[in-house]
Amino acid sequence: MSPTDATDETAVAPVYAPSTEAVGGRHAKPASRSAKVNRRGLSGLAGGELERWLAAEGQPAYRARQIRDAIWRQNVETAAEMLTLPAPLRARLDEAFRIDTIAEDEVKIADSGMTEKTLHLLADGALIESVLMHYPARGFVGQARPTHRERHTLCISSQAGCAVGCPFCATGELGFGRDLETAEIVDQVRHAARRLAGTGSHLTNIVFMGMGEPLLNLDRVLEAVEILSDPRHFGLGARHVVVSTSGVVPGIRRLTALGPQFTLAISLHAARDPLRDVLVPLNRRWPVAEVVAAAREHARVTGRRVSYEYVMISGVNDTEIDADALAWLLRDDLAHVNLIPMNPVAHTPWQASTPERVAEFAARVRRGGVGVTIRANRGQDAGAACGQLAADRAGEPPAPAVAHRRESIERQSEVALRGSRSSESLSSELEAAVRSGAVR
Repeated sequence: MSPTDATDETAVAPVYAPSTEAVGGRHAKPASRSAKVNRRGLSGLAGGELERWLAAEGQPAYRARQIRDAIWRQNVETAAEMLTLPAPLRARLDEAFRIDTIAEDEVKIADSGMTEKTLHLLADGALIESVLMHYPARGFVGQARPTHRERHTLCISSQAGCAVGCPFCATGELGFGRDLETAEIVDQVRHAARRLAGTGSHLTNIVFMGMGEPLLNLDRVLEAVEILSDPRHFGLGARHVVVSTSGVVPGIRRLTALGPQFTLAISLHAARDPLRDVLVPLNRRWPVAEVVAAAREHARVTGRRVSYEYVMISGVNDTEIDADALAWLLRDDLAHVNLIPMNPVAHTPWQASTPERVAEFAARVRRGGVGVTIRANRGQDAGAACGQLAADRAGEPPAPAVAHRRESIERQSEVALRGSRSSESLSSELEAAVRSGAVR
């Protein structure tokens, strides 16, 4: 959460302010920032807000259904396309709201069309990313039905940039811009659905694992999940939604109290505090045992298995000691581990673990009684790492800054591998985020 108010859309770090000409591609539309920034996104209205606005405008209640159909069934980009509405109401909607909060898209295709990574330009110049991954149906020859149905999974962002600063993540290099408003979150889904509609397909899964820490923008994320799962809106069941966190314990506890049906994912990446302090700086505020205890309680209360994400970094967190620590930490829990080879990220000294090492690590964790899946990297030739397209757009940082970052990472990881916890405090940016009152 930004130190500024979450609704202040003008508080954006300079790195997120390219010209509108800098981003172009499919579904590109001209952006007039001064006219658009201060209007709410129409797709983000929930909980009767649209009905109340229409009543204040003297409009009949059935107009709400027509507007929702235009947004979520017809997936319109402009008010002019809402042909079931009278022209004066279309004009009034255009004055009061942004029909689409995303000004432009730049789409990069990878993996022979199986991965589509999109850089979204928002009305105020902020850049965010989403990734659409296609998984064909799989099964044995001769089967009447496939054992695995066709899936189309969209990974979306909840913030512009991120304050957590994980050193293996490209978004961490960018720093924190601002929280996204609800409409800016769900409009990423609308844009992907629009592309899929041209192929006769539809989204089957949504994961909040893009740019940002979802639980530091929890109110907006919960509103987005409600809209995406509401049959009157997008209509995707909550069980097809995954919300991740790097370990914001108050946010996990708040989710537990709400009892959601979506899946909670923990970006773990290390089971030992000294190492996790380096890989996930938020660990210095909420240590790994506290994070896992909160997740364990969440699984007990909701009955939903918790997913643990673990990026595999060669020689850093892929040792036998780390595998045993992970198995011990999650023993007897309603949990599953996803091992993900690290995507190449500029300005870090690390490389992904080899496939052989990942397989050995997985086997050792399984012998400890914990379920494991090895995830394949997707979209490396399209800048697959979270935040990489936005980082590329921001430009290469000065060489001294790159060298300082690498030296700092190497120094901290060497200390951690000796078993000593980091003496460094949270960055001022992250400290402000966790103290802002976003998690309570």
